[in-house]
Amino acid sequence: MTPLQRLSATIQSRKTADPDSSWTAKLLAKGPEKCAEKFGEEAIEAIIEAVKGDRDRLTSEAADVMFHLLVMLAARDITLADVEAELARRDGVSGLTEKAARPKG
Repeated sequence: MTPLQRLSATIQSRKTADPDSSWTAKLLAKGPEKCAEKFGEEAIEAIIEAVKGDRDRLTSEAADVMFHLLVMLAARDITLADVEAELARRDGVSGLTEKAARPKG
């Protein structure tokens, strides 16, 4: 199991944990909207570090983004395996072709 898969499994297990016992459980208890808001905050922090060019800070912020992405997905009952399956479906397809095939709207 990769570190990302372990993290995803831990987040899934926190969905039923006591919010007083875990930051993840507390965040999930606040609902999908709050999870999405936190993901957005972390993404902005990563963007700032990418612009600054600080490799170590960007790496740290990227880890925060990945964590909060998984929390946001868990809040909507989407698993890492679901995302991996979508990536596998797109494997070998040109990004331009894949984007053109997306529904408009």
